[in-house]
This record gives sequence, structure tokens and C-alpha cells, in this order.
Amino acid sequence: MHVSEERFRELVRRAIDALPPAFRSRLRNVEVIVAPKPTAEQQAAFRGLLLGLYHGVPQPRRSSFMPFVPPDMIFLFQKNIERICRSEEELEREIRATLQHEIGHHFGLSEEQLRDV
Repeated sequence: MHVSEERFRELVRRAIDALPPAFRSRLRNVEVIVAPKPTAEQQAAFRGLLLGLYHGVPQPRRSSFMPFVPPDMIFLFQKNIERICRSEEELEREIRATLQHEIGHHFGLSEEQLRDV
């Protein structure tokens, strides 16, 4: 399955817009980045096909002693997500699932906790 970068970004925007308002309002200072594939450095820490990646300081680890926190970043890797999808509907579901997974990391959830969700 392959779509243009523009269409993929549109599906990402729709996934963000579909988040419950309670979550969206808590996603301050978070940038969602669409990249074709992970860099070698991003991939090095993981086995298998990397669909998304959270980079930042999870909310539970923040304190008032951290007045300036650079933006957190959620990467969505277009070619890897497309690789596991057969239709645009499947692609849309996988973008949503990957985005929600990475947002879970932003809120401090571990991989184990996210598997249980």
C-alpha cells in the first residue's frame, strides 16, 4: 500500500483530530513528524519494523524545576506503516493505532502497559 506524503499527512491530521478532547488538550508542546523511515540511529535501539517513535520527557517525569522543556516529538514512519497495510482503510487504522501508542509513551506508559490497553 502506498499513498502520497500529502495524503499520509492528511490521514495523520484526521487521527489527531479524532483524539478525545481530554487527550488533545494535554498534548501541548508535542510535534508529530511524518518521516519516510527511521534514521539508522532511531532504528538501532529497536528490533523489527519501527512504525513510530516517541522522543521527549514523559509528562509524569516533568517537574516545576524543568521550566523549559523542548518540544516532544512523535515520529510516524510512512514507508514502514504502509508496508504492513493493504488498503487505505487499514492504513488509516494503523496510523491511528501508532499515534495513540506513541501518545501513550508521552503520558508515561511503558510498552507492557500499552500492550494491555
